[in-house]
Amino acid sequence: MSKKGRIGIGVCLMVLWGILLAYPSNILAQKRTLRQKIARLDSTLSARYYKIPYDTNYVIRPVGRWTLKVRYNQTGNTFHTKGTLKGITSKSDLSTTRKNTISLGASYRGLSASFSLNPAKMKGIYKDYELNLNYFSSRISLDFSYQRSESLSGDIHLADRVQQLEQGDLAMKIVNIAGYYAFNYRKFSFPAAFNQNFIQRRSAGSWLAGISYQGGSINTTEDLKTRRPEAHDVSLKFGHLGLGAGYGYNLVLGKNWLLHLSALPTFVVYNRNKLMLNDEELEAKHMRFHMIFNERVAIIYNFSKRYFAGATLVMNNSVYDNDAGIINQNKWRARAIVGMRL
Repeated sequence: MSKKGRIGIGVCLMVLWGILLAYPSNILAQKRTLRQKIARLDSTLSARYYKIPYDTNYVIRPVGRWTLKVRYNQTGNTFHTKGTLKGITSKSDLSTTRKNTISLGASYRGLSASFSLNPAKMKGIYKDYELNLNYFSSRISLDFSYQRSESLSGDIHLADRVQQLEQGDLAMKIVNIAGYYAFNYRKFSFPAAFNQNFIQRRSAGSWLAGISYQGGSINTTEDLKTRRPEAHDVSLKFGHLGLGAGYGYNLVLGKNWLLHLSALPTFVVYNRNKLMLNDEELEAKHMRFHMIFNERVAIIYNFSKRYFAGATLVMNNSVYDNDAGIINQNKWRARAIVGMRL
């Protein structure tokens, strides 16, 4: 081998040796940078988590950074109507198929995520779709739900006849929104009852101001028209916005029990309704009474500083009373919880 060839090989070996020496250093530097970024993020979340406008004689943060929960959830929706349509007295009692899910949730410094399983959905039994979102802070809480369903079924009484409405006869889409503002937020905590990111140490209550919205549509499906050509073609579109005030109370029993009760009635200040019967729009009747009610109930038991269990119930009820009749809707979500803090 020539002298130049030996020099070239030597240069390549030196470069390769330099790369091998620098490679672990680069990996260590990247790991150190990543750890620094994670530490800064944790420090920011920690400062935000503990910087709260609460009176710590009444409300405190729990121990641990992580909160892990297993939840069993059940939701349902019912409709009840009574009135007169084109001179015919009518009454109906309808309900959707109940949705049952099991969810696993994790919260780190107040940031939460969850994953849900619906056994009936996996088996193809439950075909509806439902989305529920909740937000809780020191002053403001928000409930959002969207439901798309073709499982609405029940009995419809027209004059002296009873008509059975089967699943698949109606297509329903409904949005429910309820927002709360707690005036006594320094001593009263919604999160203590509903996401367990706080602990209520002493009993306290608060006046609430809130807003409610309920909107959607209900239409007869092609399946109903095919199965019963004589059935009426019905289309209902609605949207209602309500404003109101209420009260909530967290009752602490001993050192372990927390019982929450709250109600927020809202008066509808804007409504949009359109009812079509066989492509004919029916005239809207004068509204005598129009309200949306929002209720919450929770019971939480803390076995220790780290382990807890409980149950919650959230309901949205609407009542519309006009010259043609009364419509009552009841949307609810019940939940059983078992959790731990790490």
